[in-house]
Amino acid sequence: MGPTELIVIAIALAMDAFAVSIASGVTLKCVSRRQTFRLAWHFGLFQALMPILGWYMGSTVSQYIEAYDHWIAFVLLGYIGGNMIRESFQEEEAEVCDPTRGKTLIILSIATSIDALAVGLSLAMLGISVWWPAFIIGVVAALFTVVGLQLGKTAAKAERIGKFSELAGGIVLIAIGIKILWEHGALPF
Repeated sequence: MGPTELIVIAIALAMDAFAVSIASGVTLKCVSRRQTFRLAWHFGLFQALMPILGWYMGSTVSQYIEAYDHWIAFVLLGYIGGNMIRESFQEEEAEVCDPTRGKTLIILSIATSIDALAVGLSLAMLGISVWWPAFIIGVVAALFTVVGLQLGKTAAKAERIGKFSELAGGIVLIAIGIKILWEHGALPF
């Protein structure tokens, strides 16, 4: 695998993290350096660890994981997206859940990195070492997360967008989950 292919794969894997980080930035409206670090660190770490995990699992278990990995990602993203949609209809004074903390952070980190597990399985089947690709995948995901958070924060400040930002963020997360199902052929259309 050449450097160009590796970068393309890393960017493709980072797209879910990028979209989720935009939605997180929109939800938070004001993003601190600490929140940015937490989300970028976790998204990058999980994106780097999943290919390693997939690589170690190798081809012996790939048939079992491939059968339902997309459903796991869909359920996790749907859960978070549904909560964001529900919170968008609550009173403005209600405390917004910080997606860079606790259970939400872990769920989002797993959901956005499930596809990287399949990349690790593919690398194992091709006999390619996983260490350098995992590092690049993690770094690219972290960088895309930082940029996404800042874009989301900027979008939330716009008066027209700010009013419906959390609703839109929830819809985007559910749409990503549906896209994952569609890409894996789990949907009839």
